[in-house]
Amino acid sequence: MTRRLIMSMLTGATLLASTLLGVGPAAAAEVPAEFGSDWHDPVTAAPPVTAPGTPSCRVTLAEAQFRDFTPYRGRYTPPHGCGDSWSKVVLRLDGKVKGRQYDRLGHVSVGGVEIFRTSTPQPSPDGIEWSVEKDVTRYSDTLRTGQDVEMLIGNVVDDTFTGIIDVKVTLTFHTGRPATVPDRILTLDDGALTTPRNSERIVAEVYATGSGGGCEEYWYLSVPDTAPYSCQAADGPNREVQIRVDGQLAGIAAPFPHVWTGGWSNPFLWYVVPGPRAFDVKPIEYDLTPFAGILNDGRPHRVEVSVAGLPEGRPGWSAPVNILVWQDEGRAHVSGELTAHRDGGLANSSTYTPGSEAHRVDTRSAHRLTVAGYVDTSHGRVWTTVRRSLAHDSVHRWTDGETTDALDATWRDDESVTVDDRRARPARTTRTNRTYTMDGTTTLGTDDRLRTVLTLGDRAALDVTRDGRRTFWLRLDDTYAGDATWTVNVPRDQRHAVGTSRERYRLYGSEGCYDRELATAQGVLTEDRSRC
Repeated sequence: MTRRLIMSMLTGATLLASTLLGVGPAAAAEVPAEFGSDWHDPVTAAPPVTAPGTPSCRVTLAEAQFRDFTPYRGRYTPPHGCGDSWSKVVLRLDGKVKGRQYDRLGHVSVGGVEIFRTSTPQPSPDGIEWSVEKDVTRYSDTLRTGQDVEMLIGNVVDDTFTGIIDVKVTLTFHTGRPATVPDRILTLDDGALTTPRNSERIVAEVYATGSGGGCEEYWYLSVPDTAPYSCQAADGPNREVQIRVDGQLAGIAAPFPHVWTGGWSNPFLWYVVPGPRAFDVKPIEYDLTPFAGILNDGRPHRVEVSVAGLPEGRPGWSAPVNILVWQDEGRAHVSGELTAHRDGGLANSSTYTPGSEAHRVDTRSAHRLTVAGYVDTSHGRVWTTVRRSLAHDSVHRWTDGETTDALDATWRDDESVTVDDRRARPARTTRTNRTYTMDGTTTLGTDDRLRTVLTLGDRAALDVTRDGRRTFWLRLDDTYAGDATWTVNVPRDQRHAVGTSRERYRLYGSEGCYDRELATAQGVLTEDRSRC
């Protein structure tokens, strides 16, 4: 696997030198006693996408104002003057909105391939602007030819919710040494997948999100049906995103516990700094290469994504699928076999304990899956073994009437992929250990003052080894902490909201270091510090 592919396993994280960003606090700004009618434009501590410094071409992919649930539809034309193989392709969304509006979920697809999923910030009465960048080089196969474009940010505009979401999405194509990218990007045809017969590596990516304003937007707070709480689920809060090939379990993953910009009943937490991944939803990746021998027979195969733990008939989850394929140029048909499939089964326990002062649900779940197989390529037999283990532990406490509601939860998603290829002996193992954390409490006082204190963590460790020797490593630690209070059930100008937030995004490893920290108070950016 090339270094570019290794980096993609941490969802496109980018290492930057410390000289790219200034070091020190943000310019001094007066912090008001409470939130006013305007605040700092949304900003995140995540790194920008680095540009290679080569000549580039820019194409407008979509430009629209979203007032309802009518999608934007247009036509994409590849850039002129930059060739058809690029060193990097960068998507950029620039948005603006003013007035009053909820957070909204949106997506961009090109030729049916979803290349970007996002949510929106909530506006100030005076208006805000924001931008998001994403490295979309991996979709180069799709972008080489003209394609239909669809973009949707579902919205409602009426006398109360006045915010029209105005966005422009562009693609910048950088010339230079072509990046190593998948040969084909496929989508499912009514749930069926037909791969090229010479596929030697197959990866599925799933943009899984729970949303829609119902219980599945807060799936991690669900309780068993026996507990007195507003969101119930027979199996409790555990959710697992599973992918199957012809009915056989092929991959498991923990969904990321997204918190959108109205989350935890407190938009004042997110007006300036959103929660991790809120503006750039990362896809879950499943290495399906052990199934390549089955999939390469030239016939369509059923590929299904489901969410374990989701109550039957309950809406709220979206899980579009892209299939990334690398082909063997030296062979018309790559045969192979699935040689091992060991499913440890999903173990899930969610126990309700009533209390006179507070109710409590303790949840613990775990699941292990191992799949292995080989493909016979033009350069020899290649074995791939994928091991993945999931664990979820949470404690949920709440009072009658849910005036106090607290959750302390941890999700772990550990994966190893071992590839034994005689061209690159000894075998290479890539281990990715992901940890997601959520620790928060919302309290509603008798004076209708609602306070939320919340800490979120998105952490990952990636190590590549050969014969027990580490050849590459990377660490990610994105931590958000917020504390906000406001008066509910009153007009907007009587909320008397106050709030602080802080995000520190650290990315470091064998090739460098990136470290940026932001802090806010009452909508003012009070600190913007870079280290390394």
